[in-house]
Amino acid sequence: MALSKSEGQVTASPTKLLIAPMISVILCVGSAARAQAQDAQPKSVDESWTATTQTHVDNTNPLRTTESHSKSGNRSVDKQRVEVLGPDGRYQPGSDTETETTQVNATTTRTVVRAYGWDANGQRYLMKVTEEEARGSASGDVHVVRTTSSSDANGNLRVALREVADTTKTSPDAQETRTMVYLADGNGGFTPSVQTRELQKRKAGDEVEVKTTTLYPGANGNWQLGEAVEKTIKDDGKNRTVEDRVSRPDSEGEVSQFSHTVSKETETAPGEISNTVETYSTVVPGVAQDGSLHLKQRVTTVRNKSSDRTTEQVEQPNPGNPTDGLQVRAKTKYTVQYAASGARQTKTIQVRDTNGTFNLVSDETQKTQAVPPTQAPVAPSDTPK
Repeated sequence: MALSKSEGQVTASPTKLLIAPMISVILCVGSAARAQAQDAQPKSVDESWTATTQTHVDNTNPLRTTESHSKSGNRSVDKQRVEVLGPDGRYQPGSDTETETTQVNATTTRTVVRAYGWDANGQRYLMKVTEEEARGSASGDVHVVRTTSSSDANGNLRVALREVADTTKTSPDAQETRTMVYLADGNGGFTPSVQTRELQKRKAGDEVEVKTTTLYPGANGNWQLGEAVEKTIKDDGKNRTVEDRVSRPDSEGEVSQFSHTVSKETETAPGEISNTVETYSTVVPGVAQDGSLHLKQRVTTVRNKSSDRTTEQVEQPNPGNPTDGLQVRAKTKYTVQYAASGARQTKTIQVRDTNGTFNLVSDETQKTQAVPPTQAPVAPSDTPK
């Protein structure tokens, strides 16, 4: 089913926003759930759709986001425009992003991302361009070059950084990716800025181990460790567990564990998937920093495939008494309803106030109308003004 026109409606409660960071977490989780629901819809080889969502959260300026996608042959174009409500009650453009992806051949993909802004005169201008080319090989090796250019005061694009990544199959069950980020030095050259090394290995059974180290240039010219991440993934098809352990050096150069995240996903009932993410950290607001890991947050997500309904809740320490353990601080519910004429998506967010009462802070509805798959694709990227 190809999608095109949509119109969104949003109602907001008068309740004041109390916990902004928590809303950010909930919005991110809800966005992921929305993406899963959209991916579940059937797609054709050549397709075109447009969807518009209006979002209003208390104490923030209402936003309207319009997204479109078109694909024809080996080329696809994705556009996103974010508009804010102006003082005259009309929506004004805030930013545009256009992503053009071309499958050059069986082993090469080229992607160009253009980011636009709007000046005080209402004119759109090109802010940044990111160009990426990924080349694969029959052996499974991949070479990626990504270049980002920014616009200067005169509107001229200048290369700001370049990233080169090489993935090599070291064995049938292992691969290594080395990435180097270079910053432009202003004289036409580049200076190494960050390098990462990722080792991925499939172990016995259903376990995958990923080790990533990030290095930065030191004062003496040597590369120094900035962060090390050890990830373990276990997936037997029904249950999936992901553990992340992050270690960082202190001011004396001693490396110790900084955080530990455990994500467990399981099928709790036919067609129902539950995912729990617990984050432990040495830095928890209100808790003494003794170098030990403390439970900082738990996010529980339950998705029912048959009803296309997803619910999430965020548990965090009580700001007034953090040592009392976690309590539910926010809830969100996301639902998708499909019909022959299109889809209807709703999302509500509730946040706990200081009295322990859950108040509605966001209520969003998005309606998407289906159109015949023969609709002409969205036009290519506009020429920047």
